[in-house]
Order: sequence, then structure tokens, then C-alpha cells
Amino acid sequence: MTTKIDRRNFLKVLGLGGAGAALAGCDMPSYATLEEGEEQVFSYLAPEEYVVPGIGVWYASTCLQCSAGCGVHGRVREGRALKLEGNPDTAVNKGKLCQMGQAALQTHYNPDRITSPRIGEKNVTWPEALAFIKEKVTGAPVWMTGSISGHQAVLLDTHLNASGGGAHYAVETVNAQVWQAACADALGDAQPNLHIDKALCVLSFGADFLGTWISPVKFMADYGAFRAAPRGVLTVVEPAMTLSGANADHWVAARPGSEAAVALGVAQVLATEYSVSTSALPSGAADAIAAMTPERVSALSGVDAKTLSKIAGTLMSNSPSLVIGDGRYETAAAAMMLNLMLGNVGATITPGVELVPTDLGVRNGSTKALAAFAADAQAGRIGTAFITGANPVFTAPGGLKIKDTLSKIDLKVAVAMFEDETTALCDVVLPLASSLEDWGTHVPATGAGRGEIHVQQPLMEKLHPDVLGLGDIMLGLAQDAGADGLEDFEDYYGYLRTAISAMIGADVEPAWQAVLQAGKVQAPAADRAFTANGAIAINVPETSAPTAGQLSLITTARQGLFDGRHANLPWLQEAPDQISKAVWDSWAEIHPATAAGLGLKDGDYITITSDSGAITTRVFLYKGVHPDAIAVPMGRGHTHYGRYATGIGVNPLSLLDGTADARTGEFINTTSVRVHATGDNRHLVRLMDVDSQYGRKLAATISADQLRRNQANKQGSA
Repeated sequence: MTTKIDRRNFLKVLGLGGAGAALAGCDMPSYATLEEGEEQVFSYLAPEEYVVPGIGVWYASTCLQCSAGCGVHGRVREGRALKLEGNPDTAVNKGKLCQMGQAALQTHYNPDRITSPRIGEKNVTWPEALAFIKEKVTGAPVWMTGSISGHQAVLLDTHLNASGGGAHYAVETVNAQVWQAACADALGDAQPNLHIDKALCVLSFGADFLGTWISPVKFMADYGAFRAAPRGVLTVVEPAMTLSGANADHWVAARPGSEAAVALGVAQVLATEYSVSTSALPSGAADAIAAMTPERVSALSGVDAKTLSKIAGTLMSNSPSLVIGDGRYETAAAAMMLNLMLGNVGATITPGVELVPTDLGVRNGSTKALAAFAADAQAGRIGTAFITGANPVFTAPGGLKIKDTLSKIDLKVAVAMFEDETTALCDVVLPLASSLEDWGTHVPATGAGRGEIHVQQPLMEKLHPDVLGLGDIMLGLAQDAGADGLEDFEDYYGYLRTAISAMIGADVEPAWQAVLQAGKVQAPAADRAFTANGAIAINVPETSAPTAGQLSLITTARQGLFDGRHANLPWLQEAPDQISKAVWDSWAEIHPATAAGLGLKDGDYITITSDSGAITTRVFLYKGVHPDAIAVPMGRGHTHYGRYATGIGVNPLSLLDGTADARTGEFINTTSVRVHATGDNRHLVRLMDVDSQYGRKLAATISADQLRRNQANKQGSA
């Protein structure tokens, strides 16, 4: 069998680009999965001879529960996946796995999975569904996905290019786009490496690195080293306590939106009280710092001068340090200014790496992409949309009215495992295989592995024979669109094996098996270099106490239900929230002093109203939230998401108006709301109902300074 495509274009459709010529030997066969003559075909998952009934076998794969891309080992017994753990050979998670990764088993075995293609309400065959799509496609189709990388991203581009060059919208509600924009402006590198394990002090302004930020499992491992002797000090400044804040030595409540003012106030204390130079900062930054006096910081944030001095003193006495920030661009930019002042750049912040086959790199999702999708759809620029890995009807701010926007699109195709709020509005639904029964490659969200690409392989046969993997669906669509170079691939497995074989320069079974056993493949990566371009402009927003009868709503993300994608998993509904310890419900966190002023007590039902909508939930009195704020965790409140999620809790995202950060275009997760009691009261089900030790000293605490002195004394006496 031959193909007319030339070698360069062939390597391009494999995601190798120009780098492929250097990676693959000149004698590589045209297609690694095609051989001359007859061949005997076996199932990918045919049981090995060494498998003993009752004894589990572990296989390497990749976790897709969030965009971090952790490597996993899956235990399989009698052809069924039973347990997941972290892959100890990956640089990202080093054998660890969070609760969301563990719960991938329930995603796979969930009884509410979509099991056959559907047109409208009618179940159809795959040929019927694909023929309908081919007939109804109008204009250049677009794709909406979550964060995506690896060879799925390459096939997505191939399909779009062959279909007329439509747009790709990578959408993520929980993302680090603001931080990445500030890093790009300050350092010329949007994704530098963060070395929490090398710091003696970490200062976070709203970046929940232990919960949901970028790569939590990696940061948890680094945090363990950070807390080892000599013990590092963690300070967190935020309006509502996160998992990172709950682990902090010093937690500071700042008025929502004022975190940048606090960061600049700390910078001024460093400059005035400790004579730290600001000469290395971009133009205008020194003026912004000088203008942020302690009095102004207090007026904007409620954080007093004593607290600013304490934070600055902690930074000075614990070097090297690391400062991170997210939420608004000014916050992340001010955090970067502190890193530049303290000499952290080059020590705890180092240049990232970039894959030489750039087509395989991560396309990080954003809320800005969702706004762009809505604008294009409203303007009639989208005729056909393929949607996978995203649920915009649930995650979009209520003010965006995304449900009405979707009605402007002629053909909507959902590639999904479950029926959710978005899938329910699509014209065609294509059933998707789970991560435990599919092939793929994924680039981790951090560059810790220096070019490490994680390989996803099926741990077991498909539970439902009529589902397909994302790669197979994209491959079929690209072939139907007439993409060059894909004609001879019968399935995504053949495509992927060809691509990886070309990458490692070997098309022999032992080499392929070594890749699968490791769960990763090493691609060449180029070191990036920091370049100061002076593009940062810090314009701190004016914040003040809300007007009478109003509070600032904060929609918070928690590890577990995350942005709502895991609300249909009973394990995670049952897992106690890291802050409230509540299960199977929603709640609103309000400071006790604020609640007393409103005449509210624990368990009271309240209606929270914004210009975009209203929700009703119960009060959870909690000192870990600023008195001017009310925090409602996101994740619950689904109307279409299976038996374990539908009708449980409320969705605070529906209250947001879609206001975007001026610099990055990312949606701001706060809005002004009004609160009033409904008159009902019911106990919130929690794992722990007692927050006080009642003076019994059940859990004694000492300061970090005292702990270090104790450790020094022990080492001295030894």
C-alpha cells in the first residue's frame, strides 16, 4: 500500500513537524502499523500468558480528570480496572494521585454513560450519525474543548484545516491564564517552572496551589519538601479561605479584588523598611509601589500596616522565597514584582521548556475563549460546532446567556460520555469512551519532565461496544473532510503508534512495549530564556466596603467537584469539602459578624440575588471569609447530569455577569449580590460538626519560628 503524501507533510499530520525528520531514522517504514504480506491481528487487550486469575496486573496510563496530566498506574484483574494510583516514574506526580484521579473509576463505571450515537432523541448507528453530520455541516466547523494537547490536538488541527480552517476554542473555568499573562509580560515566559520545594517562604495571593491551581498533585509533593526541615513558612492572602489558606502559617483576609493592593503594600514596606531595591522592575512599577501607602492599602483591602510589616519581615527572614498570585491581572503582576525585588527569579522561578514538536504542546483553556465563542455564535459566524470536554451552559456566567447563544448555531455535535446541560441542547451526540478504555498522548500542565509526554492506553476493553475514543472520532472526521496523509489509518491506535514510533526512531515491538510500560515518551525540549520586556502596567482597582444590603459574591473552586465536571461521581459528592466538611449539598460561607448584622444563624436558608439571577442555599458561618464577602463553592446545581448530580445544590456561576479582567479577558469570579433570609432553617450535613476544642488542647499548636528553634536544638544536641 502506498501513499502520495510526501515525507514532510506525513510527519506534520503526526504532530512531529520539522523535528520528525531528525527524530525518525531514514529507513523508517511509511507506516509503522502496516506490513507486507499477511498478519495475524489480536485484540489490544488480549490477556497475557502470565496473567493469573485473582492476581492484579498494573498498567501505566494518564489521568484525564483535570488538565494537569498526571501519570497513573491502573490495577486490572480478570479484565476489569479496579484501582488507580500515581505513576512513580513520572516527574509530575511521582506516584501520587488526588481524589479526583482516584474517582476516575466511577467516571468509567458510571451507569449514566451515553452508550450509542443519537440524533435528537433517537438512537442511531455510527454510519447514520456521521452521514447526518456530513450532510448538515454548514460553513467551516469549529471545536470547543477543554485544555488539550498531544496527538488529539494535532488531529483537531488537521480536521479544522481540512474543513475550511475553523476556530478552536479551548475553554476552562478553573485556569491560570491571568498568572501566565503576568509571567509572559514580566519574564517573556508564560509558563516558568515554580520551585516550591526550594523556597523557605511561599506567599500566595489567591492562587490555590494545593487545591486546584495548575498541577496540585505536583505542588503537594513540592509542598511536602517545603515543609521538611528547615520548615518553610506559608502565607496566604485571599478573601475566602482555600485549601492552601487552610494550611497556611499566616492567613490574611483581604477584601475581594484588593489582593494587588496588599502585594504592592508589602513591596513598599520592603523598599522603605528593608531598603530592597526597585531598580530591576519594569517602568512604572516603582511608582505604583510608592503610591501604595499602608493607609491606602488599609482603605482598599482592610489589611493594616502591622500585617504588611509582618508579611514583609517573613519574606526577608526566609530566603529564597516564592510569590504567586491569580484572580486579576494586577494581582499576578504585583506578585511578579515582588519576585523580581526579592531575587526569586532564577532561584525559585526558572525558565520553562518548550517541546520541539510544538504541535503537541498544551493549548490551555480559558474563559476568554468562551466569551469569544459566544460572540462569534451571536454574530452568526459559527454554523457547525463540535463540543467535547466542556459544558459551557453550566460553567458560563449567567450574564453571558450561553443557552440562547447555542440556538444561533445550525448544527451542534456533542462528543461526550454523559448528558449534561450542553449535551441536552445538541443536535447530534457521539458517545465517548472513558479515559480507561482509550488511547492518547498528553503533555502535562507543567514542564517538570522536560519534554515528558504521558501516554494513555486502555486498561480494559470497552464497557459499551458502541462508544469510540476521542482520537478515533477526530481521525474519522478528518478523513471524511479529506485530510491528506490519513487515508491508510484504520484507527487511532495505528495513527498513534506510527507517531510515537517515529518520535523514538524505532518500529519494533520491544520499543513500543517499553513506552507503554513506562507510560511516557520523552520528546526533545528546548529551554526557554527569560526576557524582561517591561510590558507590565499595574492599575489597582478601587475597592471599598459594599453598599448597605450588598455583599461581594465569590465563586470558589474546590478539589473534588472542581468546576462541576465531577458532580456525577458519588465518591466525590460524599467526600467532605476541605473547608466546611459538608457533603451532598451547597452552602454559602459568611463571616459570623456579617451574619449577625443580617440576623442570620447557621443553617438559615438565604436567597442570593444578582443582576443575572438568584439562588437559594443555606448559611455556613465561617471566620475564613472576609466580612464583606459571601463565598459559594462551584460544582453543584446541575439540571442535566445524571442521577447523582441533577437537582443537588446550586450553581453560583449563574449569578456572575461576565465582567472580564481588562488585561486578559478572563471572567472575574466575583459580583455584587443582595442577601435575604427565606425563613427556613435546616442542618447542613457535615462530617464534623464541632469546630472548637472547648479549651481542652486536643490539638496543640506552636509557631513556625518555635518549630525551627526546636529542630535546631535537636540537631545541636545530636
